Amino acid sequence: MSTATATNYLNEAKGWKSWLLTQDHKRIGIMYLAGIFFFFLVGGLLALIIRWELFTPAKDIMEADTYNRFFTLHGAIMIFLFIIPSIPAALGNFVLPLMLGAKDVAFPRLNLASWYLYVIGALFALYSIISGAADTGWTFYTPYSTSTSGSVVAIAVGVFILGFSSIFTGLNFIATIHKLRAPGMTWFKMPLFVWGLYATAIIQVLATPVLGITVVLLILERMVHIGIFDPAMGGDPVLFQHFFWFYSHPAVYIMILPGMGIISEVIATFSHKRIFGYKAIAYSSLGIAFMSFLVWGHHMFVSGQSELASLIFSFLTFFVGIPSGIKVFNWVATMYKGQISLKVPMLYAISFLILFSIGGLTGIFLGAVSVDVHLHDTYFIVAHFHYTMMGGTVIAFLAGLHFWWPKLWGRIYNETWAVVSCLMIFIGFNVTFLSQFIMGAQGMPRRYYTYPEEFQRLHGFSSVGSLILGAGFLIMTIYLLHSIFRGKKVGRNPWQSLTMEWEAESPPITHNFDKDMVLEHGPYDYDIVDAKYTEEGTL
Repeated sequence: MSTATATNYLNEAKGWKSWLLTQDHKRIGIMYLAGIFFFFLVGGLLALIIRWELFTPAKDIMEADTYNRFFTLHGAIMIFLFIIPSIPAALGNFVLPLMLGAKDVAFPRLNLASWYLYVIGALFALYSIISGAADTGWTFYTPYSTSTSGSVVAIAVGVFILGFSSIFTGLNFIATIHKLRAPGMTWFKMPLFVWGLYATAIIQVLATPVLGITVVLLILERMVHIGIFDPAMGGDPVLFQHFFWFYSHPAVYIMILPGMGIISEVIATFSHKRIFGYKAIAYSSLGIAFMSFLVWGHHMFVSGQSELASLIFSFLTFFVGIPSGIKVFNWVATMYKGQISLKVPMLYAISFLILFSIGGLTGIFLGAVSVDVHLHDTYFIVAHFHYTMMGGTVIAFLAGLHFWWPKLWGRIYNETWAVVSCLMIFIGFNVTFLSQFIMGAQGMPRRYYTYPEEFQRLHGFSSVGSLILGAGFLIMTIYLLHSIFRGKKVGRNPWQSLTMEWEAESPPITHNFDKDMVLEHGPYDYDIVDAKYTEEGTL
């Protein structure tokens, strides 16, 4: 079937109503993609403004209160409106049913409802900006968040609504994976991206209600002065930290587990090898999901918790490195003696291996109580967090975006400009955040509006890196938008990958496949020469 004339999910129904009322998982994924790109732009611009202000120790472009508001907005927007929904809600929504050989998710209406909840939550966040943004930092720590004059209630309501969107998506994915797999696709024939989404969905369903309860308690304390967290009213501010981090540390893995699934797909495809240690990678995803609920206290070593509690949380934190290390080892083993093709998705996957390994190793440092006490609330934490979240989740998201871009639109981007963008992002990221490890080790506190002149050189170096990083993302935006309208058209499987989504048209038809799909072999059987699906849809 020619991609030039085929009817597909993009052109079968026309008009804005066909999009706003759609139950097609692919269109919903595209709408999520547009939303998260918008908020990534907003959050990224806020980051550039913050780095501009920090170029010198003195005031440059804003007052201290404005800096604190921009700082809070950057963190809240990036975490709740971009990173958490980026891979599951956008790429996961689009790709999951295709990978399973299904025609849609289990609950299409619930899927559309989750999108509208995302939009409503985002509107509350935007309203909080207009009405006087909060200046609490993205963690909303009490008792300051219960007493400051910023619009904490509005953004807390937004976070509460966004939590429901996340829960709906998780429930939908769990039901879809359990009930809609193609005949022959047993649990250990599922693609590893599906395993990543499955582990993520479990965390979303179990952990997100804790955040919802926490922000409701925060709202009640601000509005009706119930003494829950405020010590002036008999509350305990450390209780807020326990509630918040019981959700937010699992949320780290909501962000990273789907990214790890993407890396598994990309490395297997561009190494042209069967993935090494398939079951170990699959089980390690579930192991990370389980361990994520047991280590929240390592964020609270200086909060006054007991020495025994700190010791236990430190001990458990080291265990989280085991399943992550299994994944990294197996990815490298997959690449070993593989016929590696350095296409753009693979370049991002290699970048991920480097950057996430730095983030993970520095996390092990911070798991040691004696080290963390000295590095807590310094720029070392900022650098570690960004190497984990941006060097991990965002880079993996970009790998998946470039990997499945031909499937989304039926067109390919300009490879040369994509390589240039990838290199600029990699270089700009390291220039920005490696210097922050040094600052933190030397005692530079985070969240400070001004700083001693001895740190000016490193701050300036970091700010220059952010400009390189921003330029790389600008180039990416231009060539991706250009490819939608002018990009070279591609067939079903431009990467010669062996997972089931590549047997759909590019872009797919509304119901994904024109035949019922049946799977006889695993998804990474690169030892099968010229593997193709038969007319009956059987490998």
